[in-house]
Amino acid sequence: MTIADEPALFFNPLQPGYLDDPYTHMGEIRNAHPVHMIIDRWGLFRYDDCFSLLRDASLSVDDEKSDVLDSERADQFRIAAEAEGIPFEPNRSMLTVDPPDHTRLRRLVTKAFTPRSIEQLRPQVQQLVDQSLDSMQADGVADVVDRLAFTLPFDVINLMLGMPEADKDKIKDWSGAIVKTLDPILTPEEVAAATVASIRMDAHIADVIEWKRSNLADDLLTRLIEAEEDGDRLTTKELAAQVALLFIAGHETTVNLIGTGLFELLRNPEQMSAWRADESLGTNAVDELLRYVSPVQMSRRVATADLEFQGQHIPARSFVLAILASANRDPDKWGPTANDLDLGREGAGQHLAFGSGSHYCLGASLAKLEAEVALQSFITRFPNATIDGVPAWNGRLNLRGLESLPLRVG
Repeated sequence: MTIADEPALFFNPLQPGYLDDPYTHMGEIRNAHPVHMIIDRWGLFRYDDCFSLLRDASLSVDDEKSDVLDSERADQFRIAAEAEGIPFEPNRSMLTVDPPDHTRLRRLVTKAFTPRSIEQLRPQVQQLVDQSLDSMQADGVADVVDRLAFTLPFDVINLMLGMPEADKDKIKDWSGAIVKTLDPILTPEEVAAATVASIRMDAHIADVIEWKRSNLADDLLTRLIEAEEDGDRLTTKELAAQVALLFIAGHETTVNLIGTGLFELLRNPEQMSAWRADESLGTNAVDELLRYVSPVQMSRRVATADLEFQGQHIPARSFVLAILASANRDPDKWGPTANDLDLGREGAGQHLAFGSGSHYCLGASLAKLEAEVALQSFITRFPNATIDGVPAWNGRLNLRGLESLPLRVG
């Protein structure tokens, strides 16, 4: 199928009802036009195509290698930065650089981010969860996003990094504005807000790194500062970029997984009861929730050579989106129950919620640990919890999640 053959149906995440349920519309596109032009970029909606794209090591994550990617958006960021009196500098975290830079950065960061160090956090994660649940139980009602889904990953990443106490509300606002830039559509106001938030976040992280250099301890930030291989160390700018990535991405996605995951459990009480009756479901249950809610809805690549998917030619230097949320509901992969939540689903761990290939999410094990402890503890403590109000979505197209989920737990 070529662009000339494209049907009248087109991907429109701004249509009414999309934020409440993006999956029905994604299914329509996946069936009708699975390789789909979205404004000036291509979107892949089938599992096999997304998997192939993400696993292709020849592709790039460097936006500057695209002919069409956001020259207007880059100009908007540059203007907004200059209005704040600072030069515009592109993000150079692991998410935006290719090998050999990506290989080097990931190797250094991985040395301080081992599965053993993550598993050692379990007792502390459990303690933080229990404290939140105790407080919620005392009140009888609570917004679980504010009281658990946001608080837990924020406290855990602070604990891991060994960061000093900070204003949670300010960082929450900065983080929300920054991750909005991952959406395919942005207003000038959102660009300006994200630029200001980035400046504030960068200043905060710079202060923390400066403080940590004089207060080294047994924590992740110290290990990042000290991380070395063959005489190679992270520069100050590289260190700040990786800390920002861990702090923002590791916190935002887990908020969505816990908040939206609990929402879906409450809407599927038979699945929640099955997990409560069999705690051994925990690992698979979290993988199934990751598949079902896709906390990150899409992931980008830049074509370094001509590509072809489903007979559609995609020119080199095109910007291509793997629509992870669509791939995770593709019946060709998951069968006729693709749109059902099944915590016992065989092969649930094959979801693409954390991407795949060399850019597979470094914090996947941390997010899964936090979600398993938080959700299993909640459904065990509050078997009769009910939604007590109207849940509100955060309005983001990519890092989709709930802004609030009011519950009655007593």
